Amino acid sequence: DRLRTEGRYRLFAEIERIPGTAKALIKRQDGMSREATIWCSNDYLGMAAHPEVIAAVSEAATYGAGSGGTRNISGTTSMHVALERELASWHRKEAALLFSSGWVSNFTALAVLGSVLPECVIYSDANNHNSMIEDIRRSGATVRIFNHNDAAHLESLLRAEESPRPRVVAFESVYSMDGDIAPIAELADVARRHDALTFVDEVHAVGMYGPEGAGIVAREGLESEIDIVQGTLGKAVGAMGGYITGSARLIDLVRSYGTGFIFTTSLAPVVVAAAHSSIRHLRSTDEERIALHTRVANVRAAIEAEGIPTLPAESHLIPVILGDPTRCRQAARLLLDHHGIYVQPIDYPTVPRGTERFRITTSPLHTDADEQALVAGLADIWERLELPRVGELPVPISSGD
Repeated sequence: DRLRTEGRYRLFAEIERIPGTAKALIKRQDGMSREATIWCSNDYLGMAAHPEVIAAVSEAATYGAGSGGTRNISGTTSMHVALERELASWHRKEAALLFSSGWVSNFTALAVLGSVLPECVIYSDANNHNSMIEDIRRSGATVRIFNHNDAAHLESLLRAEESPRPRVVAFESVYSMDGDIAPIAELADVARRHDALTFVDEVHAVGMYGPEGAGIVAREGLESEIDIVQGTLGKAVGAMGGYITGSARLIDLVRSYGTGFIFTTSLAPVVVAAAHSSIRHLRSTDEERIALHTRVANVRAAIEAEGIPTLPAESHLIPVILGDPTRCRQAARLLLDHHGIYVQPIDYPTVPRGTERFRITTSPLHTDADEQALVAGLADIWERLELPRVGELPVPISSGD
């Protein structure tokens, strides 16, 4: 009841995606379905229905629907091992470990480091994802929060630690709600000077940045400076699952102690095959990445030309600010009903109160016509609801995921 009163009660749309397009059939609350263009999908590169991926899924289906057990019992197949080798190679690391989701890989890896390393201190960026916050809290490690993307504040906290203790600096490369990118080189340099391990969440970067799409760490040439790179198979790769990569010893530590790995049924063969096929494709060509970033630049410029408030961001993510949870949901309904545009409201606790927004995501599957319809739809809704334009809405100080 409280969530409904605050306008934050969440309803889930039933979606039937149309392969090869950015469109889907969406069932509304009245039970009727209509075709709409999706502008909030994490399938950033449209790889979920790529012909090569679908072919790999079809072939792997002959092995059955599920893996048959945990990795420790009967759920380690040659396909799982091959994908882990591919992931390690992709990130220029010695080893990799698969998990059932990106959330679980974060949760498990940081929990192990925080609990197994004696008197561990974890330094966490203030805007880190929920999965990182939860596992750090439960690990029993001492936690220090440094200001978002603030290397100087991180250094002051590291210097203030009186006794030598195992230390881990954990942050993201691309922050999904504001779309900003971490100063990885500065943070890594500070961590190295204080003998701290570095853990970088690249879930919103893998596939889309750097050589072969290996992420921001690879784009900046910092593979040797980061100890653990964590990623997901459920966004740009177009499948599901998560992983970590790092030294063989660190990966073996998490494999041996991580309950989120030990007690979970391993990924299904069809999922592993889909992810592996997608990564091989993304390593072989820049086609999807170029198309994505070109579309992002065009969409952002067109939205801003209408005076619709966005947050400045270096990444592929376009936060469009409304600032009120009720009006955010109302705007989403109007966009779907009147313009065939599907976006989901983002509100507290994902972002701070008063910074409610849409997070617009593009893909190579969007067309020029899709783009024009989006901008026209947003402009219409801003007029209908008399929403604030640029200069009329405070820019949020910080966000979160």
